[in-house]
Amino acid sequence: MSVLRLVFLGSDPIALPLLDWLAGAGSRCAEVVGVFTQPDRPAGRGQQVVANEIKHWALGRGLPVHQPEKIDATALADLTALRPDMALVMAYGHILPDEFIAGPRLGTLNLHTSLLPRYRGASPIQTAVACGETETGVTLMRIVRQLDAGPVADVERVAIAPLDTALAVEAKLSEACVPLLARALPRIATGELKFVEQDHAAATFCRRLVKTDGGLDFGRPAAELAARINGLFPWPACAVEIGGQPVKFGLADALAADATEPGVVVGSDAQGLLIATGRGTLRVHRLQRPGGRMLSAADFLRGCPIAAGTRLASHPMPPLVAREPFRR
Repeated sequence: MSVLRLVFLGSDPIALPLLDWLAGAGSRCAEVVGVFTQPDRPAGRGQQVVANEIKHWALGRGLPVHQPEKIDATALADLTALRPDMALVMAYGHILPDEFIAGPRLGTLNLHTSLLPRYRGASPIQTAVACGETETGVTLMRIVRQLDAGPVADVERVAIAPLDTALAVEAKLSEACVPLLARALPRIATGELKFVEQDHAAATFCRRLVKTDGGLDFGRPAAELAARINGLFPWPACAVEIGGQPVKFGLADALAADATEPGVVVGSDAQGLLIATGRGTLRVHRLQRPGGRMLSAADFLRGCPIAAGTRLASHPMPPLVAREPFRR
């Protein structure tokens, strides 16, 4: 079996386990011959310009790195010079023109972190958790011009546990890319990998998250609120105002017992702060004050008690999913 010349396009550390596998055991199937990633950007409180982790990975292995601000004729020439058999995209951050997609001999494939056709769009991991899904996965697909609408070759499924945050699920999906590509790459090289059109009528779409998505409406059911808190951690993070300062919620679950008026703190138990909702009781396991660390509820309440009867204001919870793509 010939070894595929593979160009990788990505900008997020979610791809690092896959890249490490490609540099190790996966090198029997494919050789990474070049990397495209986003230009260096300002980051952190000091806003210093830094390279992302994908660039560091590539430079550490002596690979050519391309960081175009847009995919233009120069970027296409850089791709062509690498003589790739295929390109693989994961969380890159650029829309690819048709000429670029068609450049590699075997085409351009994408790893999307949902079970397509559900959750096409910009925030599939966070949205799946925030919507209370019990399963998600990574889908290997061909790239087409429509948003995440290409035909699918294979998926690797991942369970979402009741107390998984988006951060925890992202780590699972990151590792799930390895067995998916280990199955697919040999079949790509032999032409045996088959692609099946998605059921476009079943598609749902998620959008880019914004800071205001962190509001909570305590009139909603506790299970819905807990899923929202877990799905939006670590960013944008759900927060409420307590004692005149915003307090972030980092992990939650729901109890069936109904309490008093929605938004009223009813006390705490060994695992968390208890808040009445429209149906059931929300239990918040982790909390964080401005400038502080995310703490267990017990540690947080020792330093910052929240009295039973405290009323928490509700805020709108904009929808995260639609049947059509969100307009920017």
